[in-house]
Amino acid sequence: MLCILANFAPMSRRVWFYIGFFAVLVVGFFLVISYTIPGFAHPKMPPIGIVQPFAFYNQDGKTVTNQDVKGKVYVATFFFTTCTSVCPRLNSNLKPVYTEFKAEPEFRILSFTCDPKRDSVPRLKWYSDSILKVDPQNWVFLTGNKDSLYAMARHSYMIDDPRNETQTGETDFLHTQLIALVNKKGEVVKIYDGLKPSEIKQMQGEIKKLLKEDS
Repeated sequence: MLCILANFAPMSRRVWFYIGFFAVLVVGFFLVISYTIPGFAHPKMPPIGIVQPFAFYNQDGKTVTNQDVKGKVYVATFFFTTCTSVCPRLNSNLKPVYTEFKAEPEFRILSFTCDPKRDSVPRLKWYSDSILKVDPQNWVFLTGNKDSLYAMARHSYMIDDPRNETQTGETDFLHTQLIALVNKKGEVVKIYDGLKPSEIKQMQGEIKKLLKEDS
């Protein structure tokens, strides 16, 4: 009996030695792979949406397309200038984001109007210059065809339910405080509630991370 126990003890120590040895190997291998392969340790979730080609007019009357934001990080929102509830709060919460990143050449804010019938180019120019007082190069306000604008919200930025398309004409009106964050590849990576300062701060942190990524 004593012989059996004597043989068992060193065998147990050897087993634990090999377990520890292989554990170190696995951890070391993981660290090496994580260092040599970017993103290995932090796999990315599939994008929420892919931004489709678009062409709209900005507050200066110039055509802005998806190519103009290619390779840039940007946030997309939908608003209208006559809104007195959600939109002023949304744009007020976005002002610190604009201030923080306005000197960053690879960042933009795109605000699409929900009411192109009233929000003409001159109207957007007035709103940009007189109300928000922002640089049109950094904070871009866009207008155009209503169906095309709404399709962007529902099928590209995913901040409105596509089933709302069953409405037609004047009954179809989009009103949302959601913000889509888009990476340099034109992928919607996250959606935030623009009325919650805590989520705006989270978004600012994520913007910094995305700006460091390759396009």
